[in-house]
Amino acid sequence: MNPAQPATGSVVCTLEDIPEPGAKGFRYQVGDAMFSGFVVRKEGQVFGYVDSCPHAGWPLPIGGRYLTREHDRILCGGHGALFTIEDGMCVAGPCYGRRLLQWPVRIKGGEVVAGWA
Repeated sequence: MNPAQPATGSVVCTLEDIPEPGAKGFRYQVGDAMFSGFVVRKEGQVFGYVDSCPHAGWPLPIGGRYLTREHDRILCGGHGALFTIEDGMCVAGPCYGRRLLQWPVRIKGGEVVAGWA
């Protein structure tokens, strides 16, 4: 586990901080360790992923945008790969069939919290 990843139970943000549907990125640093993740909100649920393309290893957004214009897929701005929101599966692009790494998050009392329930 990355030492900069927020511990289970840590508040990441409020649910209001993420549009419906929409996404928001987060960066955490502890010493030299850095963790980059993002949360997608869709239909009252949240899905968290490590902000790293499984094909190239670079961050997904260009200009902070994680989703397609239709808000129905996660988009890698570097090469246009598309991922499903619910499970991070690549459905188009050079990493077809691979998945984004999950970052466990959940909703608790109007807040997005790190870790599984």
